[in-house]
Amino acid sequence: MVSTHVPRLVIAAPASGSGKTTVATGLMRAFADAGLAVSPHKVGPDYIDPGYHALATGRPGRNLDAYMCGPERVAPLFLHGSAGCDVAVVEGVMGLYDGAAGQGELASTAHVAKLLRAPVVLVVDASSQSRSVAALVHGFASWDPEVRVAGVILNKVGSDRHEALLREALEESGVAVLGAVRRAGQVHTPSRHLGLIPVAERRADAVEAVAEFAARVREGCDLKALLALAHSAPPLPEEPWDPAAALWAGVPQGGTGGHNATTGPHPNGAPVIAVAGGPAFTFSYAEHTELLRAAGAKVVTFDPLRDESLPADTSAIVIGGGFPEMYAAELSANEPLRTAVAELARSGAPIAAECAGLLYLARTLDGKPMCGVLDADARMSERLTLGYRDAVAIADNPLAAAGTRVRGHEFHRTVIEPAAGATPAWGFTHPRRQVEGFVQGGVHASYLHTHWAGAPGTASRLVARARR
Repeated sequence: MVSTHVPRLVIAAPASGSGKTTVATGLMRAFADAGLAVSPHKVGPDYIDPGYHALATGRPGRNLDAYMCGPERVAPLFLHGSAGCDVAVVEGVMGLYDGAAGQGELASTAHVAKLLRAPVVLVVDASSQSRSVAALVHGFASWDPEVRVAGVILNKVGSDRHEALLREALEESGVAVLGAVRRAGQVHTPSRHLGLIPVAERRADAVEAVAEFAARVREGCDLKALLALAHSAPPLPEEPWDPAAALWAGVPQGGTGGHNATTGPHPNGAPVIAVAGGPAFTFSYAEHTELLRAAGAKVVTFDPLRDESLPADTSAIVIGGGFPEMYAAELSANEPLRTAVAELARSGAPIAAECAGLLYLARTLDGKPMCGVLDADARMSERLTLGYRDAVAIADNPLAAAGTRVRGHEFHRTVIEPAAGATPAWGFTHPRRQVEGFVQGGVHASYLHTHWAGAPGTASRLVARARR
């Protein structure tokens, strides 16, 4: 096995709201503007931040999720995404040591940093403190000796005097100050019920925001020192993840689920799998498309807001997550496409819908007619449903054989009634026992987001069904 050296940094924080996304995205763009090929990554199941990362670097933003994909895949997936790059920047999730609820360090930023053997830069909101910052940084740096907190970036600094006090205090901590970003002129990035508004919905404004992030980082941070720190990361001994190899392995490595399905090219040609995109359906993992193509499919993107027909020769549909509730009227108005989706569902063709896709297949969404594939109605709710889930497939379906165990994630502020069909998609075993989702004919629809790198048989099974 040949070790691979990728210069890399993990951008973490003591808590959410400290400025990780601003600093990480700005650093990615600043490195890219300096002529470096930058590989962007995000810890955890977040779909929105990677869109800003992709805008900053020109490369797909990729997630590193030790819960859904297994700890053993984190470094291989990182190496796959960072192939050919000069430096990688990994944005953390929540606070540095916050992981899956009740599971210790699992899937935390600290856990991923250890799996990547990467130095950590702590972004601290310094707006309401001075000397106390040293105690805060010392605590985070000493909590786990296996986590190398090698630098700090002070965010929301009020003045030259404030910065001087912070730097003086941190001299005693032994952690280098690698930047100080001023509070004045903080860039506004609009949010709504599930976080930042995705790049696809505010393209011009997002481009401007990312450029401003980079300007702030260049102005306040020591880019040479940060790059030198990235180069201090040791080589990784793991092999890069490969979608074709993952499919041919048959059963996923690790314990996050298995499927029985043949893989690889087919003599009858590539079935067309239509994947929903556009502003209403922005949640996806890059590895899903790579696995579908490795399994022999031709992947074609369509926009349910604008396209009045499915791509030619569509054999299957994948409708991922997003914000259809923000576009219910426009989706409803596109009756030709809704009809086409319903007709394909009636034909028995495989349709995989998760979260936003589930809502789109419903009879109505906030009173607006949708595709009517499912005998259910969806609406916005005041309650946020968020967290990791352990699940088992209730019955054979286009994504999984009955009894297949997977790990996934829920993230929505909508409800659908009923919550499950006559044949549910999943039975949740953690954190609570319940059945959820719909399996009918070739349709699999559920709120559960899964990462197919953790269960690559999902892609091969879907492509095999599409070939039929």
